[in-house]
Amino acid sequence: MPFSTLAQLEELLLRLRLVDPAHLQEARRVLGARVTVETFIKELEMLGAITSYQSGVLRKHETEGLRLGGYKLLYRNASGSFARVFRGSAVDSAQVVAIKVLRQRFVDDPRAVMLFRREGELGKRLQHKNIVPIYEVGSDGNQHYFTMEFVEGGNFRDFIKIRKKFSPTDATKYVLDIAEGLEYALSLGLTHRDLKLSNVLLSSQGVAKLVDFGLAGQDAAFAAIDDEVDRAIEYAAIEKNTGAPENDPRSDLYFLGAIYYELLTGQPPYAPSKRAEDRKLFSRYRDVRPVREVDPGLPRAIVAIVDKLMAIDPDERYQSPTQVVADLRQCTGTALAAPAVEVVEAAPPLAPVIICVESRAKQQDALREYFTKHGYRVLVLTDPIRALNRVDSDHPAGVIFIGESLGKEVVPVFLAAVKRCKKKGVPVILALSKKMGTLAEELPDSPGGRVLKEAVTLRDIRQALTEMRDANQT
Repeated sequence: MPFSTLAQLEELLLRLRLVDPAHLQEARRVLGARVTVETFIKELEMLGAITSYQSGVLRKHETEGLRLGGYKLLYRNASGSFARVFRGSAVDSAQVVAIKVLRQRFVDDPRAVMLFRREGELGKRLQHKNIVPIYEVGSDGNQHYFTMEFVEGGNFRDFIKIRKKFSPTDATKYVLDIAEGLEYALSLGLTHRDLKLSNVLLSSQGVAKLVDFGLAGQDAAFAAIDDEVDRAIEYAAIEKNTGAPENDPRSDLYFLGAIYYELLTGQPPYAPSKRAEDRKLFSRYRDVRPVREVDPGLPRAIVAIVDKLMAIDPDERYQSPTQVVADLRQCTGTALAAPAVEVVEAAPPLAPVIICVESRAKQQDALREYFTKHGYRVLVLTDPIRALNRVDSDHPAGVIFIGESLGKEVVPVFLAAVKRCKKKGVPVILALSKKMGTLAEELPDSPGGRVLKEAVTLRDIRQALTEMRDANQT
């Protein structure tokens, strides 16, 4: 129910259990006579009591999209034509989960609802280390959703944008993970039917996990759904033109090869397109440039696996995920040392990692884009404690805190970060907004930490990081 007064807003936040009463009291105390609905929402965000996504919903005086069942929605992570995916947490246990929600334009379509719920129920059967588990399938009013593991990391499409390509060793490890997930699913009689970079997540522990089995074995059923919904057009194109049966398990293997190809080279085997007409063209999949021509330095054993996965004749392809798993497991050690063509040039070193702590989606994107352009691999986290825990495993070139996203916790967080990172020689930078400038008095610069205040730009942050890194190396 929409709200119009401050009292109604407070009642709503408490009823939905979005905030603690203590946060409401603190916001009122800070604002005093200046309190309005708008300033109250802004202060709660500053305090870290609500997220930027929740703040945006509340500023529209809306309530839909704040909570589903026993879960509150924290951030929107991804958006497709059929559903959206949010990061959420359980109200009772605070367990962080991913929540997939059917788009509103489909809620009155019984077939769309059936297919969406089928995806959730099917996913609950899949319990494997390389498949993202689904926990609960539910409805709240006319909204349909299911919850699944929240994978702290990202999908491979995002990683390719940052890293450009992976080493043969890393690419092989991740493709082996995917193949083992496909092998398990096929043992239950299921194929994926929508295998692509964005449907494989890479966890912070370095494990590749399949997500989105929504098209598994149901191509025909999607014919009745809105044309904007992605269907297995690519699968149909190669099956129709090669005489393969519908739902052929070998089709997953062709697109597994396409993933392997792009992880290794940084280039897609065929030109990406959102146009269904392009995606239906058989020549798109038949006339792929051989991977050994794109990168002559790839090991021969890997080239052989990619070529066999992407053989256009399904009879010349691997016949099962189990066969692929066996070859990938053998493709280690000396097998990876033999390039298809002798090359002298060494592989470029990996770009340095920086960890950024920022909760607002727009600012997260800006950090990723700017620092990636300037030669860094960017890991953006919302939780400062998690960020500090990653210092030991990721050995970053720096840790950057955006003060406005931390609110009142900024002082203890920064001091703890400097203490934690000083031993490892990792620079810590805190960027304060103009209105938070008074906090700088409590946070003096130190050899391991620097406070930037007032009108801070991304260039200022990068320059400070460069200066601190250079100082550490002298």
